[in-house]
Amino acid sequence: MNIWKGYVTLALAGWLGGCAVGPDFTSPAAPKGVGYGSIASQTVSSATRQGEAQRFVQDMDIAGQWWAVFRSRPLNDLIEKALQANPTIASAQATLRVAHENVLAQQGAYYPSVTAGLSDARNLTATRALSPVSASGSPYYSLFTAQLSVSYTPDVFGLNRRTVESLVAQAENQKFQLEATYLSLTANVVAAAVQEAQLHDLIAVQQDTIKADTEIRGIMRRQVTTGEMARADLLAQEAVLAQAQQVLIPLQTQLAQQRHLLAALAGGFPSGPVAQDFDLATLRLPQDLPVSISSRLVEQRPDLRAAAATLHAASAQIGVAVANRLPQVTLNASLGTSPNAVANAFTPGNQFFNLVSGLTQPVFDGGMLRHRQRAAEAQFDASAAQYRSTLITAFQNVADVLVALQSDAEALRAAVNSEQAAARSVEMARAQLKLGAGSYLSVLAAEQLYQAARSSLVQAQARRLSDTAALFTALGGGWWNRNDVALAAQGPVSAN
Repeated sequence: MNIWKGYVTLALAGWLGGCAVGPDFTSPAAPKGVGYGSIASQTVSSATRQGEAQRFVQDMDIAGQWWAVFRSRPLNDLIEKALQANPTIASAQATLRVAHENVLAQQGAYYPSVTAGLSDARNLTATRALSPVSASGSPYYSLFTAQLSVSYTPDVFGLNRRTVESLVAQAENQKFQLEATYLSLTANVVAAAVQEAQLHDLIAVQQDTIKADTEIRGIMRRQVTTGEMARADLLAQEAVLAQAQQVLIPLQTQLAQQRHLLAALAGGFPSGPVAQDFDLATLRLPQDLPVSISSRLVEQRPDLRAAAATLHAASAQIGVAVANRLPQVTLNASLGTSPNAVANAFTPGNQFFNLVSGLTQPVFDGGMLRHRQRAAEAQFDASAAQYRSTLITAFQNVADVLVALQSDAEALRAAVNSEQAAARSVEMARAQLKLGAGSYLSVLAAEQLYQAARSSLVQAQARRLSDTAALFTALGGGWWNRNDVALAAQGPVSAN
């Protein structure tokens, strides 16, 4: 018993007093003095739909359901359906559960492994080799063996602690991969809804173009009948009308495909119905936009948090590689009984026990462990470079969107002015044509210019909505203020 106490004391001392070799990870600090370039306090405004001025608010928090800023109930309903039914969320949650279970499995190595065994055997003894055979004189005898075995490997140099640390970091990476999947899905739904709204309005513009061309054709037919216009001009208008009708077909095709995309994002098949129907009038432009400082951006972006977790895992793997090159201590103990009958299990002489300790130290392995350590160090360098690349891209994303938002507002103002001028021009040309004072060519040119201006206006309105959504996603999408998507694992996983 004193020997057993000695082994227990040695194991506890090795576990509690041992050090974890390898580098201790420190999260990358947020870059200092880094911004997004020159941005105005607000955008310009225009007297049209989606023409409101947008203000850039420093350190404005982002709601968990960031898409609610568009104040569209159909959009909210579609995203809720997508979050419930889209398989990418379920896949990311299952992957996170895998990572958490791997952590819990590895943490089991902190404790001794205990196994129980029970066996029985019927034996024939070679009477010429052994004598006497048994008290009864029979060469046959039974043997029953029951034993309890305990095996323990003290984590003297932190091999298991670094392995658990790496797995915890990988689980952290999967957690933020889930957040990135959530953000990507919601962003894709918003983008698809805006694109559908744009297509609806472009189709409406094109249908108005067809209607106007049809009216002009009617006027020209009457003028051809009265001899006021040449038939060649009427045939030219027929061609213009046919061309306008032809342009409508691909727009309708794109709209049908967009509906298929919305159905897929909502977790359904193309043949399934999509209850929501979007146009630009159903979406509102938010007037206050967040601008996060650099330290907040590093905390908010899921891709940056995932890259930092990958870097952490790579750091811990260096410790694993170093520990594998150091001595490993193993402790084993077994206690049991081996009688010739079950009734004699606890009689003197049938019990046995053994205590075994072992120490192994790699001596020669052809450089395998050394090169594995160097590979782990190189992997850390690669992860550090990848983190910096992700960091630069994140700041670039935000800066690009901020510039785009200011340009979008200016482009919309120009599109409004162009559309208004073109509308006045086409009204004058049509009036002159009805009075017989204008030419067909002037009406056609004014009409084409007006419809092009209307299409540009629709596209400018849609870009403001799309780039607004892009800013919210570039800043992280407010996942830290959300609890509507349940994580697969319950409770935090610790490396200790």
